[in-house]
Amino acid sequence: MLNFGIKDVIDILLVATLLYYIYRLMKKSGSLSLFYGVLFFTVVWVIAAEILSMRLTGTILDKFMSIGLIVLVILFQDQIKRFLIDLGSQRQWHRLKRWLRHGSGDDSDSGHHAEIMAVVYACMAMSKSKTGALIVFQRKMPLTDYEKTGDIIQADINTRLIENIFFKNSPLHDGAMIIAGDKITSVGCILPVSHDMNIPKSLGLRHRAALGMSQVTDAVCVIVSEETGNISVAIDGEIRVKVSAIDLENILSTTHVG
Repeated sequence: MLNFGIKDVIDILLVATLLYYIYRLMKKSGSLSLFYGVLFFTVVWVIAAEILSMRLTGTILDKFMSIGLIVLVILFQDQIKRFLIDLGSQRQWHRLKRWLRHGSGDDSDSGHHAEIMAVVYACMAMSKSKTGALIVFQRKMPLTDYEKTGDIIQADINTRLIENIFFKNSPLHDGAMIIAGDKITSVGCILPVSHDMNIPKSLGLRHRAALGMSQVTDAVCVIVSEETGNISVAIDGEIRVKVSAIDLENILSTTHVG
């Protein structure tokens, strides 16, 4: 007789939750087909080894699973890091922190909003002049490795400074600017480029770099197109194009950048 109790229900829910998180992570990184392949292989392994008790097949698949797990960890170390950070940084904690700040009379939000508006005004000006720009906002995941690929400046966030850095004749206009907290930490940074085949061909290298960065980290990436002047935002493995100044302000204010 099959015994099915509360522990089995909890077991199924835990596995389903884990699969959901992995599915969402693979979807954002553009590796959904790999997820389906691993899931199919795992189902075959469970059926052969556990249900049908096929010893030879089960032993061979066991070896593949142990080796394959190591390979997956190496290939997707950035995604795994992001998964663990997402798991420990849920939205309710942000809401609680914001409520505590408001309850204690902390006025740091006003200063943070001023820094966001400095970026918004800079993007508006660069949009009008069709000056290409790529600005990355750090959230929970540290971006130290990407900061080291550029020039560390540790400067206060300022509209005119941002415009001057991305001015076409500036030696620092190539690459991305990284903002962490209330500082411009680094400029001229190199970002991972997305190889997602679903990206519209009209979007250039800056957009691919922004999307790639949003796939391997939790950063918010703002792009100003040099060809059209349109403002786009890449976040959580997705990209929004033709974003207005009001939308940009709302996105940066609600995604807990800095």
